Amino acid sequence: MFSKSRINEPGPKQAEAEKPKAPEAGVTKPSMDFTPSAPKGKASASVLSSDLTVVGNLRTTGDIQVEGTVEGDIRAHLLTVGESATIRGEIVADDIVVNGRVIGRVRGLKVRLTSTARVEGDIIHKTIAIESGAHFEGSVQRQEDPLAQGRTAAPAAAPAAPAQKAETP
Repeated sequence: MFSKSRINEPGPKQAEAEKPKAPEAGVTKPSMDFTPSAPKGKASASVLSSDLTVVGNLRTTGDIQVEGTVEGDIRAHLLTVGESATIRGEIVADDIVVNGRVIGRVRGLKVRLTSTARVEGDIIHKTIAIESGAHFEGSVQRQEDPLAQGRTAAPAAAPAAPAQKAETP
């Protein structure tokens, strides 16, 4: 089934191959460095497929595209809610595009509800766009920095240790 290759056998061609060749101008040796196909510094979005259900919170500094169901809060840079997606929880992102269903608060610098969006909850935004046909129940509030509201503040001072009685002589 397998046969020995004659490529590595010594002979007249082997001697020629052993001579070092001068590198051609402008030609670089290909490296064996395996890098992702996306350009450096620009990662593609993480996609949660339509048959996936996530129970728990999601947090990333990158982009997320949800096509399935998420029961929990989501924090991302860009969040895209697909037409078949359902999110039950608060979503916080710089940019939010809702094509599907969100049950919970939406907080983003730029929020866009497309014509297929179904949102039940309050929207806190810097800029908002709601297309004709979108369904929305809740309140809308504009803030200069809507992301600051949910950031955890510095922890309060630790509770003082139990008071000790000072003894006087």
